[in-house]
Amino acid sequence: MHDRPPLIAMIHAVPAAARIAQDSFVREFPEARLWNLLDDRLLDDARAAGGLDTTLRRRMLRLIRHAVAGGARGVLLTCSSYGEVVDTARTLWEIPVLKSDESMFHAALTGPYDRLAVAASTAPAVPAALTQLDDLSARLRPGRPARITAALSETAARTATPRETARHLAEALRASGGDDVQAVLLAQYSLAPAGPALSDLLGLPVLDGAGAAARELRTTLLPQVPAPAQAAQ
Repeated sequence: MHDRPPLIAMIHAVPAAARIAQDSFVREFPEARLWNLLDDRLLDDARAAGGLDTTLRRRMLRLIRHAVAGGARGVLLTCSSYGEVVDTARTLWEIPVLKSDESMFHAALTGPYDRLAVAASTAPAVPAALTQLDDLSARLRPGRPARITAALSETAARTATPRETARHLAEALRASGGDDVQAVLLAQYSLAPAGPALSDLLGLPVLDGAGAAARELRTTLLPQVPAPAQAAQ
């Protein structure tokens, strides 16, 4: 039925997330045709409203509906603030609709890891990530809870290169007692470019949300096609 490469719609609240997500899909899901939908008022309007209200939820659902009507076979919301809308979207449409970091958390919690660290460069990202991890862990592994360490380095948000970002995150992880973790989860898409350098510094797997989402969508939509060589681990 589908003889063209799958169209993936990504809904962004900030332009930087579009670039980072695109890079991840080029690496992990090169067959996908990408469609970027940007509403750069989403975050400002959510802050002004004190969170997601009915109007904003309906607005996000209209964006998802637009993507589905345009032929998208998968949708990724790159803004974690609107993740709860995905639960409603899944009752309305049958195609995969993913929250920004859901695939990363799922991969970590279903993998061989019992000790995880969350790395962030902005304070609000930490409780948001921990809440999602706790909720998902209770469902996926109720008898095997993961120990989760959080590390925050706001300096990492002001660096000039991914290597510098990685160095500050590594220092924060060591200072927070994350020396013995088995994997690191990046709590923001903006940190993804630092992932490879952070992995080198720590000698640990480093997972990012966009890359994990691209892999999940590829596995779902192209289950018979081997993974691209550059993404194989």
